[in-house]
Amino acid sequence: MKFLVTGAAGFIGFYVCQRLLDSGHQVVGLDNLNDYYDVQLKLDRLAQLETEADFHFEKLDLADREGVAALFAREKFNRVIHLGAQAGVRYSLENPMAYADSNLIGTLTILEGCRHHQVEHLVYASSSSVYGMNSKMPFSTQDRVDHPVSLYAATKKSNELMAHTYSHLYGIPTTGLRFFTVYGPWGRPDMAMFLFTKAIAEGKPIKVFNHGQMQRDFTYIDDIVEGILRIQDKPPVANKDWPGTNASSSSAPYKVFNIGNNQPVKLMTFIQAIEQAMGVEAVKEFLPMQDGDVPATFADIDDLQQAVGFKPATPIELGVQRFVDWYRSYYQC
Repeated sequence: MKFLVTGAAGFIGFYVCQRLLDSGHQVVGLDNLNDYYDVQLKLDRLAQLETEADFHFEKLDLADREGVAALFAREKFNRVIHLGAQAGVRYSLENPMAYADSNLIGTLTILEGCRHHQVEHLVYASSSSVYGMNSKMPFSTQDRVDHPVSLYAATKKSNELMAHTYSHLYGIPTTGLRFFTVYGPWGRPDMAMFLFTKAIAEGKPIKVFNHGQMQRDFTYIDDIVEGILRIQDKPPVANKDWPGTNASSSSAPYKVFNIGNNQPVKLMTFIQAIEQAMGVEAVKEFLPMQDGDVPATFADIDDLQQAVGFKPATPIELGVQRFVDWYRSYYQC
């Protein structure tokens, strides 16, 4: 089949493209290569994909309505995996308009492309951040998510609402995936895994927010990608008997899943795993909670297991070691 993968030069998009290509599919990768973080890292990911005959790269901004419409008309995609977005909870406090352009307008252009060109299935990235002020653990897709604490989270919740509307109005099968703190080799430089490793390697203090009283459902990249690949092959169907109380499904062909490790890890335990992998004890600067952040995340993944028979399971120690090995190789340190 022919896939469109948005955010193809990004962390998750890069791995998804690789897996699709390994499975014999054609892939068009879209990315605007913005400078939110090191563009060279994006280019180096992209360089690996461009060695594949069945991969074609399109440098294009998701908010470019005419450009995206022309791409859909020209390529006739079977399925779309929409991972491109302006990422980052904290950056959304500084540059909110970037999130409106990329995450709202950008998702609408993708939905319009799917609508007009009979795409079989749209899988798109949501986020665990949509749970916001929810205090019930673990976070379930059955829970209401009406109290986001960052604009980033609000745009991701909006993406789910937009997708449901298009599923309802036009019968487009859409599946939203709420990712929980993804980490691994080739990871994003703005994430804790990368920031901590870089600081320790350079002998600098690491910033430990909420004085270390945080928990995250750290999910290794291979587990995330396996979940995406299994889900994209199972387009949702309309549930005519939908009771109206299940927030993760609908009478439209619409579904939402969590993808997390289902085992939240204390932040200090995570830091200890990095210290062990690097053989260096970190200098720690303890700081208060940042605006837009939450103290804990914990994914309920029962419905994911039931739907595709898969549960993320990479131990934190193994995932951290693989990242540290990659970091030292890539940065030659």
